[in-house]
Amino acid sequence: MEERGMKKGTLISRLIFYFFCYSVIGWCYEVFLEVVVYHWGFSNRGVLFGPYCPVYGFGALIFMICLRGLIQKKICIGRRHPVNITPVMVFFGVVIIATGIELIASYLMEWLTGGFLWDYERFAFDFQGRIAPNPSLRFGVGGMVFIYAIQPFLVKACEAMGDRTVRKVAMGIVLLMAADAVVTVMSMG
Repeated sequence: MEERGMKKGTLISRLIFYFFCYSVIGWCYEVFLEVVVYHWGFSNRGVLFGPYCPVYGFGALIFMICLRGLIQKKICIGRRHPVNITPVMVFFGVVIIATGIELIASYLMEWLTGGFLWDYERFAFDFQGRIAPNPSLRFGVGGMVFIYAIQPFLVKACEAMGDRTVRKVAMGIVLLMAADAVVTVMSMG
């Protein structure tokens, strides 16, 4: 996240853009698992109507914010032939954060809607079907892809669009997702 010294409005616009991109990527990942890996057939995997899972957007932003200092460091072990272990530490940070987010999201969704959208009881060492090591490790891998492969691309995309365009896109995203949330809530009652 190379936003140091950036205007507050520009930073917020970029964060909204990142949030949306990661929410869409998360939805695509969920649908891919459902259709291609598990052969369950297609269903909208998000809590909203649109093709996005906000929990992935929030997760990615939390990774970037919480692990920012660690990502920027180079931590090495060994004197003669130092080995950079920063990516390993980032991976475990992502796993811990993602597991916490998923646990909190499951309770929040259950409180708001009466249930949550996944069940990990089929995995070893699950906790109430809410979290399990298998998906947590997959989220760790996904978080590494977010941090080291996708995020640099999104930063460059924002720079190429320019601050004014990013602000307009962010406003459109906010309006779209707010309208979707209203429609979703109205359809529940």
